[in-house]
Amino acid sequence: MSVVFQEPNNGRCFIFVKGAVERIIDLCTNVGFGDKQAPMTEEMKQEITGQMTALADQGLVGSIMEVREFMVANFGVQRVLAIARRTADMPPPDWNEFSRDEVEQNLTLVGLAGLYDPPRLETKEAVRKCTNAGIQVHMLTGDHPSTARVIAREVGIIPADFGTLPAGVAQSMVKTAAEFDALTNEEIDQLPALPFVIARCAPNTKVRMIDALHRRGRYAAMTGDGVNDSPSLKRADVGIAMGLAGSDVAKSASDIVLTDDNFESIVNAVEEGRRMFDNIQKFILHLLVSNVGEVILLIIGLAFRDRDNFSVFPLAPLEILWINMLTSSFPAFGLGLEKATSDIMRRPPHDAKVGVFTKQILVDMVVYGTIMGACSLCTFVIIVYGVGNGNLGVNCNSKYSPECDLVFRARAAVFAQLTWLILISAWEFKSIRRSMFRFDPYQTECRFPFFRDVSASQPLYPWAALTRNRFIETSSCSMLLLLAQSQFFLSSIFLVSTPVSSNTKVLLGNGHSPLALSPPSSVGSRHGSLSSENTGCSTIASPIESRRMPH
Repeated sequence: MSVVFQEPNNGRCFIFVKGAVERIIDLCTNVGFGDKQAPMTEEMKQEITGQMTALADQGLVGSIMEVREFMVANFGVQRVLAIARRTADMPPPDWNEFSRDEVEQNLTLVGLAGLYDPPRLETKEAVRKCTNAGIQVHMLTGDHPSTARVIAREVGIIPADFGTLPAGVAQSMVKTAAEFDALTNEEIDQLPALPFVIARCAPNTKVRMIDALHRRGRYAAMTGDGVNDSPSLKRADVGIAMGLAGSDVAKSASDIVLTDDNFESIVNAVEEGRRMFDNIQKFILHLLVSNVGEVILLIIGLAFRDRDNFSVFPLAPLEILWINMLTSSFPAFGLGLEKATSDIMRRPPHDAKVGVFTKQILVDMVVYGTIMGACSLCTFVIIVYGVGNGNLGVNCNSKYSPECDLVFRARAAVFAQLTWLILISAWEFKSIRRSMFRFDPYQTECRFPFFRDVSASQPLYPWAALTRNRFIETSSCSMLLLLAQSQFFLSSIFLVSTPVSSNTKVLLGNGHSPLALSPPSSVGSRHGSLSSENTGCSTIASPIESRRMPH
């Protein structure tokens, strides 16, 4: 960059030029200031280059940006610049008539300037998170190779000791733009690893780097702030422009504008995106598992035939609606609001081509759904044929009769069991990859953290996201529901094991009658009965006074 200043008295002009040391010294014919000037010789150029290298090795660089799986940003740094000048005693009337080459010639080197802008404190930790998450960070900068190497080593982009790496990888770790641009696309693809640091790069170097990443099947994101970054921002899968220091051209060419110009914000966005993706998988898996279990139960249940050779449903239509609309919905909502797991940034990136329905999700859906359906089916069989006498009654799908007592008790047991299985599966699906007995493998505070994890589980307290006190205000309704359904489950087994008296009638889940259990005995009977009262939060079984009801 060059600027021209003119003295007001004699009209003499001074031209000041700054830029990369290698380019400025080639434009200079002298070096020094005032009376202490010397001609620019090859020996002098080597001495100046040595001084520049000494400053660069201290970590003086400029801006850092770019690429890979989710990449780089401004780490801030220190930069070495050369400053030169020359005097024009007879300035032209219009400088615009001269080309840049005519102005920037016969310069006198004044000195070198090192600009120090240390990396942000959070940058090193952010780069470490990226490395653990399988995200490679590449640094493409216009600064000196030594400067770029020092900063990249300081923030953790490249290792401190190259001796631990294979020879081919170590040689390609840091390159200049001239070395990288001299390679053909085939030679770049044959490199054991793409350069992690490219110094003195031009806009075309960044574009070629992104194309090389794409040829290797990588998903590339780039950050940039200047006008010359716009081609690579446009070419990357995700272009991220700096909101504070970025140019309008870079912002218009990018997909995302970073408002705080902080690389850690990109890492936080990656973590939040992974959390949302995981929660979507948990939400879908939980709903599909319960549906698969119900489908298996109902389809195989068609084999149960009454005396008229009609199929007897293991679940009543009202019970199916209750499970789908209430029992499954709130735990699924809780899974959708789960916090990020402890290992979310310790696993490689997800394949964007696969989508939500990964192989693991499909296998879990079939396995858990089959187990849920098989357990429910076994419960129905045990109640009807094991504890009971196998009497499936007549037309028990549409109305209640004394012969349907056994069917309705079996349905109640299946209903209670399905509810428990759905809630237990919600606890299990808090982490798709971890056991429910140890969600966080990195915690060392508790040897058996199951109860601590369950107490903080949103699926256990479905309305936790809607209240301030998630434990007190939400556990009551959930536990009442569980206790009520457990009481139905136990009472179904015990009542079937004893002769059913003539004054006791049990009705649960009839699709054509309200949920009620009533004994057709006299009002003064002392025998208790089970009644299902429709309350605000659950169906509660309690002993009530006997009364007659028409069938």
